[in-house]
Amino acid sequence: MVPAGLPPVIDAHVHIFPGNIFSAIWKWFDSHAWHIRYQKTSSEIFDFLLAHGISHIIALQYAHKPGIARRLNHYMAHKCAAYKNQVTGMATVFPGEENAETILQEAFDAGLGGMKLHAHVQCFDMNADHMNCLYECCRINKKPAVMHVGREPKSPAYSCDPYQLCSAQKLERILKDFPGLNICVPHLGFDETSAYRKLIEKYDNLWLDTTMVLADYFPLEEKIDLGRYRSDRIMYGSDFPNIPYPWDRELKELKTSDISHDVLEKITFKNAVDFFGLDFNGY
Repeated sequence: MVPAGLPPVIDAHVHIFPGNIFSAIWKWFDSHAWHIRYQKTSSEIFDFLLAHGISHIIALQYAHKPGIARRLNHYMAHKCAAYKNQVTGMATVFPGEENAETILQEAFDAGLGGMKLHAHVQCFDMNADHMNCLYECCRINKKPAVMHVGREPKSPAYSCDPYQLCSAQKLERILKDFPGLNICVPHLGFDETSAYRKLIEKYDNLWLDTTMVLADYFPLEEKIDLGRYRSDRIMYGSDFPNIPYPWDRELKELKTSDISHDVLEKITFKNAVDFFGLDFNGY
């Protein structure tokens, strides 16, 4: 269960996919990353987290090739409809594909709560001109974007080099050009955690999530000290089910962190409520 004594917990980073895509992801991770501990269907993922004390789930997916985003968005909307007020689903789009902006707008019209992109998998340049219509679509609809544009974890199995596509400096251009667009970068921007910590001090439209960097799994130059971060811009996320360790490992770390209860509440649920615009009462 969610460790006793924690405030309500919104998990801002949970993945769901249709079964055939999940199977392919599990095989890829076994070959190139780590063994995924929780190989579950989308409904089993929701049921597991909710039964174990998570108060609300942000569900993410990403289109790994052109032509499938619309189907994935329909799948996401359908799955989330069965968990009304407990799950918020995010839309996907493949950057640069034909009618990408239309696909994204259709997803928003269907009730999805924002846009999820993954530069490592989708191999897009976040500063390319064709990205601007996606950012503008989010801004006009007042929908946030969750963008994996941190450089790690990288893999030689990707068809592009994340170190060429991703950097805090490249993201800063978007933060400047689209001040009305709220963006969350997962993994605290790993491996540029220091640069991203400085960016959230500078820009009010940037958030970070904790996914996998509190778990003492990846080699970090120094242990993450959440007390040094801007407390209203950090959200808890698990990366469930695509993790190799027990799902509550980071929650246990949060419980023992040397931060105030007020800051803990912001990280576990209040900041997610603000970023995703949730109707969530908390306690």
